[in-house]
Amino acid sequence: MQTLNRQIPSFENRIATVSRTTKETDVQVTLNLDGQGKCSAATGIPFLDHMLDQIASHGLIDLDVRATGDINIDDHHTNEDVGITLGQALLKALGDRKGIVRFGHFVAPLDEALIQVALDFSGRPHLSYGLQIPTQRVGTYDTQLVREFFVALVNHSQMTLHIRHLDGINSHHIIEATFKAFARAMRMAIEIDPRRSDAIPSSKGVL
Repeated sequence: MQTLNRQIPSFENRIATVSRTTKETDVQVTLNLDGQGKCSAATGIPFLDHMLDQIASHGLIDLDVRATGDINIDDHHTNEDVGITLGQALLKALGDRKGIVRFGHFVAPLDEALIQVALDFSGRPHLSYGLQIPTQRVGTYDTQLVREFFVALVNHSQMTLHIRHLDGINSHHIIEATFKAFARAMRMAIEIDPRRSDAIPSSKGVL
């Protein structure tokens, strides 16, 4: 029986650092797509730091996020610009996306909450957002900012992302399950497919 000798590509340098400075915020993100789930986040928004830790831990990426912004006004600009910068870092680290699985999906429970996420590093930004978060705030965090974070992330990483709220009535549980499901789906999508070698994961030959 003949054994096929497929060369599995090495992606030891899927690391990116991106800085973004505006009159409202100063954000720096460093990520390693092939990390161990380590996170160091200091955005000035404690709940956002907690969600970034979920992305790193469940996505098995190493993530360092530093942000200062006009949170004396509100958290909107900092929250959005962290999403933008993280999206840009993802795009940079993935490069031409050769060899990746590309698609990912996950259903995450957290107590009574159940969230489904499906995503595609397609090169075509699109967000379908189905969360119904019952309260305006979790602690001091404005729950409307969850959507703003994912809008920014999707547009700047050029991914297609669908988020479905299957069950849940507790705002914290709904949001945290969303970030966990996103991280697990992302982890699936950025994995290297040994059968694809170094090919672009598209029938078109380009993403």
